[in-house]
Amino acid sequence: MISDRPKEIRVCIDVDDIDRAVAFYRDVFGLVPGRRLGADWVEMLGAVAPIDLLVTPGGTAPLPSQPSVRRDFGRHWTPVHVDFVVSDLDASVKSAVAAGATLDREVQSRPYGRLANLADPFGNGLCILEMNSRGYDALVDEPEQIRATK
Repeated sequence: MISDRPKEIRVCIDVDDIDRAVAFYRDVFGLVPGRRLGADWVEMLGAVAPIDLLVTPGGTAPLPSQPSVRRDFGRHWTPVHVDFVVSDLDASVKSAVAAGATLDREVQSRPYGRLANLADPFGNGLCILEMNSRGYDALVDEPEQIRATK
């Protein structure tokens, strides 16, 4: 048993332009700036978990112990990404694309609802989900296999 459970989960998104990032996440998802720490960090509020936008210049190493790894704000996907659950997928996708996001493929229908795969203006992969009345409980009846494509 875990004796000390986290009290909060924060989502951190690396960006190279803080003002553009604030505008994107504000205008597309209705998040609002909370605390600001200097010019390199803005906490965005309004979701279940705070989302921190962190200025990290492209080409820099995330860790001193990994000098060969460099940040790249071209299109990329990481094992960890953010899913935004919305009530109107079409309107959210339209807003995201108008604000500089790219739609990776057509909207998908899934047993739990509809899903759009996008990249924000900084290359970070994200999903926008519109859940149906069953949500992920629908996967009990119609399990999905998640497989990586080669």
